[in-house]
Amino acid sequence: MHNFKILYAEDDETIAFLTKDHLENFYAVDHFADGTSALEGFYSNEYDLCILDIMMPKMDGFELAAAIRKKNQEIPIIFLSAKTLKEDRIRGLKIGADDYLVKPFSIEELMLKIDIFLRRSHKKVAPPPSPFYTVGTYQFDAANYRIFNDTETISLTQRESDLLKLFLDHKNQVLKREEILKALWGEDDYFMGRSLDVFISRLRKIFARQEGITIENLHGIGFKFNYTS
Repeated sequence: MHNFKILYAEDDETIAFLTKDHLENFYAVDHFADGTSALEGFYSNEYDLCILDIMMPKMDGFELAAAIRKKNQEIPIIFLSAKTLKEDRIRGLKIGADDYLVKPFSIEELMLKIDIFLRRSHKKVAPPPSPFYTVGTYQFDAANYRIFNDTETISLTQRESDLLKLFLDHKNQVLKREEILKALWGEDDYFMGRSLDVFISRLRKIFARQEGITIENLHGIGFKFNYTS
């Protein structure tokens, strides 16, 4: 089996089963039945190629492809859709898809397209992955300023997101107060220091019920994000 990994988003159970069953003879495949879970999967894993249906619940394939393109300009995207209008094909290609196959499609043609795009894309340098972290029971999407799990999504301000990323990049390490202020604002200022205290208070509330996570205040020194995963 190749080491390539494919994200496959399709809500039709029968088509998904048959297509995934065939692809898995050659590639690792993660299947998602709606656009939202597919996007979350894309954020938390590394893929070599995406195969997207268009008509899906929660988030359609066009929206999903646009979101993927914001994170990764290079990964090949193939649409598989029953939408046959020229306008739909053009829209998909304008979003940044590499190809558009109309259902019912030939599995042989799909396999050929996949092989072509994988060989082409892996001649390029892969872009760095977007910042994404596991924090207790949450996933932290640093690029989009949000923390989420299966039951809730918590929006953060850009500063709160930057602060949490700084803590996670230096977890279980002492960060001096002035170091944090300069990292977030570029300078050490009293009023910014008061804002920092507010941000830390909010992060403490968010993680209050998470075992193994505390933000320790080291008086006169700074803070320490204690995290035992």
